Amino acid sequence: MWELLADYVVFVLKIATLLVALVILLVSVAAVKRSRESDEQLQVQELNERQQDLQLSLQAEWLETKAIKKLHKEKEKKAKVQAAKLASLPRVFVLDFKGDLDASQAAVLGREISLLLSLLRSEDEVVVRLESAGGYVHSYGHATAQLQRLRDKNIDLTVCVDRVAASGGYMMACTATKLLVAPFAILGSIGVVAEVPNLHRLLKKHEIDYEVLTAGDYKRTLTLLGENTPEGKQKFIDDLEQTHDLFKAFVQRCRPQLDIDKVTKGEVWYGEQALGLHLVDGLQTSEAYLLERQDEARVFKVRLKKPLNLTEKIAGQTAKVIEGRLLSWWPKLQATFFHR
Repeated sequence: MWELLADYVVFVLKIATLLVALVILLVSVAAVKRSRESDEQLQVQELNERQQDLQLSLQAEWLETKAIKKLHKEKEKKAKVQAAKLASLPRVFVLDFKGDLDASQAAVLGREISLLLSLLRSEDEVVVRLESAGGYVHSYGHATAQLQRLRDKNIDLTVCVDRVAASGGYMMACTATKLLVAPFAILGSIGVVAEVPNLHRLLKKHEIDYEVLTAGDYKRTLTLLGENTPEGKQKFIDDLEQTHDLFKAFVQRCRPQLDIDKVTKGEVWYGEQALGLHLVDGLQTSEAYLLERQDEARVFKVRLKKPLNLTEKIAGQTAKVIEGRLLSWWPKLQATFFHR
């Protein structure tokens, strides 16, 4: 009996040891994987070659085998002839910035620009495809400062806006030496806004006290739960006006041809209207502009990307599916609720 019990205890200890070893192994593998995944990866793609390959693939759909072989031989000959010229061609580096309220890509944009500054030549150009409806002042100030680094080094900076560059997004865009927009892109909103709900009366109705204690007259101007004073409201408005003045001054420095008082009332304009107001320099999509540049320069798309783990990939795909569904349902909801 005791021998059986002893054998059983030994067996359990062996199983426990194996399980502990397995857990340690899995944790170690996961830690190594996380450390690898946390490293950003630099992705560089030459758009000239990609465009040529796609055109060749498209032509191949209607050609016979002999003709396809002929095309490939011609491509190889052109590549040999162009190889000697490549080193002397100007280069165009393409960066993408899609802004949210917090301009969360600003830090990545800064690191991409830091990499480019170490190799840019005077004849090179940086193209930023920008999309943002604006957000927090300090966040977009940071993002704008990243682009300003290129201007400070006298690098040609072209900003292309295909959809929207408003408020903080326009502040970024106006740093460009050349600002190109699609005809129906949305530009402007050169203003400052703040919205603060106040629940003081609701709390007072239910006899709930909320105290706001400060050291300094303007440490807290407006509060969510406490009672807002006329002096606090006026100070808050003064701060907004000061921020607006700084915004206007920056835009005026970047685009001195603007009638600044005419375009800084918080309005937005479509691309064609913005061109007439000198908010932009030309009407052209980013695709059309980059295709033109490929005829005279080597065009590279540059991106720093952090690999996503499985959970992040699933979450991202789920968000895209939900967004797609909402966009497809919205016209039906409008027809149901707004057009009866």
